[in-house]
Amino acid sequence: MKRTVLTIAGAALAVCAPAQTMTLKECLERGVRDSYQIQLVRMQEEQSANNDSWSYAGGMPTVSLQGSYSGSMSSTDYTMADDGSTVSNRDVLDHTLNASLRADWTVFDGFSIQSTRDRMEELHNQGTIQTRVTIEDYVASLTSEYFNLVKQTIHLKNLDYATALSKERLRIVRQRYEMGGSSRLELQQTQVYFNSDSAQSLKQHEALASANIKINRLMSNRDLRQVHEAADTAITLIEGLDYESLLTDMLETNSSLLKAESSRALAGLDRRTVQARNYPYLKLNAAYGFTHNIYGNSTYSSRNNWGPSFGATMGMNLVTGKQRVQERNAILDEMNADITIEQLELQLRANLDDFWQAYCNNLLLLELQQQNLETAQETMRIAQERYMLGDLSGLEMREAQKSLLDAEESLLQAQYDTKICEISLLQISGRILQYLE
Repeated sequence: MKRTVLTIAGAALAVCAPAQTMTLKECLERGVRDSYQIQLVRMQEEQSANNDSWSYAGGMPTVSLQGSYSGSMSSTDYTMADDGSTVSNRDVLDHTLNASLRADWTVFDGFSIQSTRDRMEELHNQGTIQTRVTIEDYVASLTSEYFNLVKQTIHLKNLDYATALSKERLRIVRQRYEMGGSSRLELQQTQVYFNSDSAQSLKQHEALASANIKINRLMSNRDLRQVHEAADTAITLIEGLDYESLLTDMLETNSSLLKAESSRALAGLDRRTVQARNYPYLKLNAAYGFTHNIYGNSTYSSRNNWGPSFGATMGMNLVTGKQRVQERNAILDEMNADITIEQLELQLRANLDDFWQAYCNNLLLLELQQQNLETAQETMRIAQERYMLGDLSGLEMREAQKSLLDAEESLLQAQYDTKICEISLLQISGRILQYLE
């Protein structure tokens, strides 16, 4: 009955949804295309690209069309000077209609327009860098989850193999018990081992389902129950990683460092914008207008005025109370940006050294775990032969089986830890996008 329950539960987990086999590249390409986070940051980059123009910086003329209407109703009394008589006008209605086309152009504003234009260009560049930062973080996260799926799949296969061995042992012990060659205690103990292995295998189905849900969430897949099967059947490592080349690439292409350098450039442009107020400015304007007046009580019943107008304004700010403070603060912001870059570079160097040390140690650990696995496999082979001959107890057989499973899991964990170190090294050196190649 217990075996039936376990079988049904395992089957239910296995058929939740049809499986979809995907390579790492396919997984990343689909994720980068559909990720909500990447879509949002790309929209922000597009906004910064739209702002990267002379018109947005204020370097182009502005043209406006205006029209207006006004009316007035008045009553007046006039007292004549010669005879003192009074002339009265009541409820006199006057109308005025105006229409004009006007152009204003700031020709020179102390290099402020140029600084603003350069700032918009740098913000566009920073938006591009931010998109790259987001994509690199996303690729690193999804790659880690992909190989976690590989790890969980291999772990399930190891547990299934251990369960199959326990099932075979249970069959052998049951036959021996029925023939009188084994005790009931050994049969019960073997049954306990089989149930324990089956329970671990069932629990691993849950871990595998959780890994699929994480991948679906990262890929913005609305069907979170979609089952993915990794095309990779093993955790493979990239060969030929070199510390010096990683360090060189990090200093030249690390996206966080590039973003900090962009922030320093923006601080310099902000300082130029503040200092531009020390220069004179020149503004031009031109307009063409039309005015139509309608008089309720006048010598003329109406009047029309039309024609162009133009002018120029030139000036200079002599004293502004807070400009000197703003200039000093802008210089401090630029110094802060320089210090931030040096601090970030030092932190990145430290992180690279940590990841590299962990990577090298894990490579050595991989060799040891591979040797342990080969020894455990040989021990298991010998134990099976002796057990079939009745020359090995069930407890000793169980220990050999457990040693093999532990060796497999230790090697698998070492492979996964090394892969995570590799992903971290590629990300910090700016090479993480090579997983998409």
